[in-house]
Amino acid sequence: MLNRLWFGFFLVAAVTALARWLVGGDEGVFAAMVAALFDMAELSVKVMVLLFGTLTLWLGILQIAERAGVVDGLARLLGPLFARLMPEVPRGHPAVGLITLNFAANMLGLDNAATPIGLRAMRELQSLNPSQDTASNAQILFLVLNASSLTLLPVTVFMYRAQAGAADPTLVFLPILLATSASSLVGLLGVAAVQRLRLFDPVVLGWLLGGALLLGGFIAMLLTLSATALASLSSLLGNLVLFGVIVAFLCAGAWRRVPLFETFIDGAKQGFDVAKDLLPYLIGMLCAVGVLRASGALEFALDGIRWVVHLGGWDDRFVEALPTALVKPLSGSAARAMLIETIHHSGVDSFPALLAATIQGSTETTFYVVAVYFGAVGIRRIRHAVGCALLADLAGVVASIAVCYWFFG
Repeated sequence: MLNRLWFGFFLVAAVTALARWLVGGDEGVFAAMVAALFDMAELSVKVMVLLFGTLTLWLGILQIAERAGVVDGLARLLGPLFARLMPEVPRGHPAVGLITLNFAANMLGLDNAATPIGLRAMRELQSLNPSQDTASNAQILFLVLNASSLTLLPVTVFMYRAQAGAADPTLVFLPILLATSASSLVGLLGVAAVQRLRLFDPVVLGWLLGGALLLGGFIAMLLTLSATALASLSSLLGNLVLFGVIVAFLCAGAWRRVPLFETFIDGAKQGFDVAKDLLPYLIGMLCAVGVLRASGALEFALDGIRWVVHLGGWDDRFVEALPTALVKPLSGSAARAMLIETIHHSGVDSFPALLAATIQGSTETTFYVVAVYFGAVGIRRIRHAVGCALLADLAGVVASIAVCYWFFG
């Protein structure tokens, strides 16, 4: 699947470029595509350098948590739930605790912390995988839920809006929360349908209903806060939780008499191996994405969507925000660029800009996640992972459009 997708990106880019040259007389498209190859190769290295430091830090901290028994404790707590969602993962396995930590980091918008935790979880799941080059059911479920981008505090989106001069940077908080919840639910249901998981099991229903009640209570509490207080809470809570997790792991290690610094060094050394494995996958995927963008294929797709919308007589304001939706599964940096471009072109509080910000906060860079997470463990046959993850992305985009029309007219 990944081979066909990668080839498909180059094939679509080639056909589009030929059409622009032969029909439109645009000879510069080939130069732009070649430049994109080198630009994306350079970007891959820059991304890897940034990720390398984060991997080294968090793999060291996680080593302390593991030796202190924190990961085992989380695994025991969530064992009954994951025994039903991931029946091939034994109860109490370290992967369960790491998956939980990864989800918690994603919910709080702590991307830098979530990635290394997720990579460690994927490696633990790989240790249970009977076929080393084919994704297991547990790995697919973990990746799809990770890629569905359930986020309670989208701090980075608030930051983009604040930098653009928004009077209320947190205006999109509730739309993002609703849209990302829809994305995660569809992702879970999609994988459950393919893998025939029993979601009506009492234990699974109990966790899902409990999570829904907690989420509803959280939303009700936030509705009582002013915009200023909400923005302050988002920033404070995100940073407090991030540093609090580190201190909690260190205290747990000290309580269990774990040699903290030596253990940190042992875990941090794993960052070298992970980085070495990731770079080829990043270069391959980002170069394909860069060529696709430079060919103009995305612009052609946008014009086609706008034509269909006009043909149906519908409001077409949402089309201006779709570049963010179209490139988000391919490249996070491209999606951020599209969001910023929409904000500056249409105005930070315009409908397209608000919708683009909501899409940015409720969808994920699916192909990046697939390349990084599966590439780190050598998975080549990804089965239904991309299909289910893209279905979750589509749900997030559709929900974002519906919610933004509801909130902002």
